[in-house]
Amino acid sequence: MSQPPKVVLAYSGGLDTSFCVKHLTADKGMEVHALTVNTGGFSSEELKALERKALQLGAASYKAVDALPTYYDQCLRYLIYGNVLRNNTYPLSVSAERMFQALETVKYANSLGADAVAHGSTGAGNDQVRFDLVFEVLGNNLQVITPIRDRQLSRQEEIDYLKKHGIDWPWEKAKYSINQGVWGTSVGGAETLTSHQTLPEEAYPSPLKQTEPQEATLHFNKGELTGLNGHTFSHPLEAIQALQELAAPYAIGRDMHVGDTIIGIKGRVGFEAAAPLIIIKAHHLLEKHTLTKWQQYWKEQLANWYGMLLHEGQLLEPVMRNIETFLTETQATVTGSVTVKLHPYRFELIGIQSGYDLMNSGFGQYGEMNKAWSGEDVKGFTKILSTNLKIHHFVQQNASKDD
Repeated sequence: MSQPPKVVLAYSGGLDTSFCVKHLTADKGMEVHALTVNTGGFSSEELKALERKALQLGAASYKAVDALPTYYDQCLRYLIYGNVLRNNTYPLSVSAERMFQALETVKYANSLGADAVAHGSTGAGNDQVRFDLVFEVLGNNLQVITPIRDRQLSRQEEIDYLKKHGIDWPWEKAKYSINQGVWGTSVGGAETLTSHQTLPEEAYPSPLKQTEPQEATLHFNKGELTGLNGHTFSHPLEAIQALQELAAPYAIGRDMHVGDTIIGIKGRVGFEAAAPLIIIKAHHLLEKHTLTKWQQYWKEQLANWYGMLLHEGQLLEPVMRNIETFLTETQATVTGSVTVKLHPYRFELIGIQSGYDLMNSGFGQYGEMNKAWSGEDVKGFTKILSTNLKIHHFVQQNASKDD
């Protein structure tokens, strides 16, 4: 008797992936191995509950993978190095983590010798492309199965199907959809489907609890956040999580992101990302003091491309490794401390301290007397600097006379 086809399912425990487990086992006769990839959104208790549900649905096995170290080392550090904000707003919270969920899923499928991989994406959003791209490139001839997308199922149809198979769990749709991870939490609701409404206070998972302002000092070493308020952590992830715990009660980092999906339509989503936004802005301020103007300029160009390609699901494109190398090289002098002040719903950057601060060069202060050149030197410099513009205007004026 032949063995049933083996499929690894990227499993979140929601309605869509729960339907997938039952459908693939009951209707397709497949051996389903459910995999949850934790990028900061699940507690140990939640993972245990997901395991119970997956096995009850008929999965042959369940596994939870902690992808946080890999996620940071291979992605988040570069988003910090590059001060990456999609459309100058969004820290790529979901875009980034989906890629690493896909990477862990295909890795597990290959290790099991699976015949197929599956995910619960619909045909509307970005995630389907991100998962499919990784599966196509890295899968060992794996079939990609997407029941929700292929069958164009409604939410009610999925619920009715599960009830028919004895799974009558509470599937009431929450008013707001929440996707939480270490690099931010996205929030979707009826308001985000419009162009003019904003999310109400109750939509955000981190309510305002702290109203007394306080200062916090972030310590960076070669571009990475390594400490907070004088305490040094063994890994930057711990520093990120500590900052999030400190800043979240201020309800900092809320905004609405309007972006372009991979397939070309506009999308709108709310998010909260206290630690990511504080880190990126503090890091950027430290770079303004420690990098040259051309380092800053080219970093901005390449980091913008990096964020765009990551959003588009192109993490495996070789040029990403080239940009990562460049970004890493620029961080050699980005060491020092940045002081921020936390307020309800906002934060302000106070200043920096760094041994690499280019304002402390001894050459003089902006707008004050300097020691490196004279006024006569500036006159000569300006005269030479104007030469190409003088030639241009001379030629244009004479050409217009000939016309």
